Amino acid sequence: MKKITAIIGSSHKKNTYQAVNQFLENMAVNGDIEYEIVLLGDYHLETCRGCLACFEKGEEFCPLKDDRDKLMEKIESADGVVFATPNYTFDMSGRMKVFLDRFGYNCHRPRFFGKTFTSIVTQGMGRGGEIVKYFDFTGEILGFNVVKGACVTALDPRTEKEQQKINETLKKLSDRFYQALFKPAFPEPSFFMLMGFRMGRTTVIQRADPKKRDYQYYTEKGWLTSDYYYPVRLGILKKIIGNFFDRVAPTILKMIA
Repeated sequence: MKKITAIIGSSHKKNTYQAVNQFLENMAVNGDIEYEIVLLGDYHLETCRGCLACFEKGEEFCPLKDDRDKLMEKIESADGVVFATPNYTFDMSGRMKVFLDRFGYNCHRPRFFGKTFTSIVTQGMGRGGEIVKYFDFTGEILGFNVVKGACVTALDPRTEKEQQKINETLKKLSDRFYQALFKPAFPEPSFFMLMGFRMGRTTVIQRADPKKRDYQYYTEKGWLTSDYYYPVRLGILKKIIGNFFDRVAPTILKMIA
């Protein structure tokens, strides 16, 4: 049985909720699926202060006392995760952005490896595709196995043709997500993810401060000497590219500092 947690950046059970529910029910028909829909409006999340305590000392030192850890537990207990948002002023909802900011330390210390991820954006106008791209990118940085998300567009009331297109889009996404859930959990990384790992590790090594949480985390995970975040057999080309990134990363980091 696979568990899916869908997190919606809204407090309403309207278009985004309906799209997510339809997406999940499409998969439930195949069996071996249980799911939970989480409305961020039902949780207390404070706005990140940018104090960097979670980056430098650890997330447990965050001065904010809200429901961040409750939401973290829901993600960690799931096999698949969905981020969904309505398109507000040509971007994600404010609730969703606050949620992502509260989990920013996971971009430094990714931990969601082996979990499948996708996104759903609902809108009446345009630019939703850019939000999907942002979610896809963020999902990779956090460690998820990303299934490209989808955007559904329709003004209310919807025409029969618009609803049919939405149904087709959600069915295709649910089929791809379902298949990904049952694929090997730890695939060979893309060149982009390999580069990100090696660059991130170089940054941690350059600072080499045992008091910093990033350094402690990389040490605990064995990442300071590993080929990648998790045990995986790299092809010859990726081994060469990985070693190349290790050599040039210090120069690149100095240039962008």
